[in-house]
Amino acid sequence: MKVAVYCGSRSGNEPLYAEKAKELGEFFGKNGIDLVFGGGHVGLMGIVADAVLASGGKVYGVIPAHLRDRELAHTGLTELFVVKDMHERKAKMAELADGFVALPGGIGTLEEIFEVWTWAQLGVHQKPCAFYNVNGFYNPLLEMVKTMVATGFVSQQYLDMIVLAQTPTDLVDGFRAYAPPREKWA
Repeated sequence: MKVAVYCGSRSGNEPLYAEKAKELGEFFGKNGIDLVFGGGHVGLMGIVADAVLASGGKVYGVIPAHLRDRELAHTGLTELFVVKDMHERKAKMAELADGFVALPGGIGTLEEIFEVWTWAQLGVHQKPCAFYNVNGFYNPLLEMVKTMVATGFVSQQYLDMIVLAQTPTDLVDGFRAYAPPREKWA
C-alpha cells in the first residue's frame, strides 16, 4: 500500500503534531506501507518521511522544480520526482497513492485533501480519503462540512466516505474497510 500524506511544511506550535507525524511514519515503515508526500525536508513533511525511512520503509517524494531549487527537497528518499508545478505534483501524488490522508497543516494541506476528496465524490478515483485528527485538529472543519450537509450543499454519503483517524491503526483499518459511495455526485 502507498499512502499520500498531506501535511504542514511547518511543525506547528504544539509538539504533539510532530510526535504524531513521527508515530505514523514509524508505523508505515514497520508495516510495509510506502509514503507518498510533497518531497520536502521541512516541517511535518520531513518528520514523517524521516520516520518512514528510519523504520525501513520506502518514501516517494514529488516536488516542483522551484521548491527543489530553493533547497527544500529531501535528499534521502527512495525516489524523488521533480515536476513542473503544483498541478503536476498533485496529479503525480494521486497517481502513485492508494489512499490519501491529511495530517495537521495549513492552506495547502486543505487544498490537497479537498481536491482528492472532490475527485472521489465525482468518481475520478475509488481511493479512500482521511483526516488524521490529532488532538481534534480537524473538528472545526468537520463541523463546517456537517453544516454543508445540513444546508443541502453536500450529500451525507460524501461526509460518510471520509476516514477519520486518531491512530495509525485507525487509519489503516479505515482504508481497508473503505467502500466508495454508490452514487457519484448526487
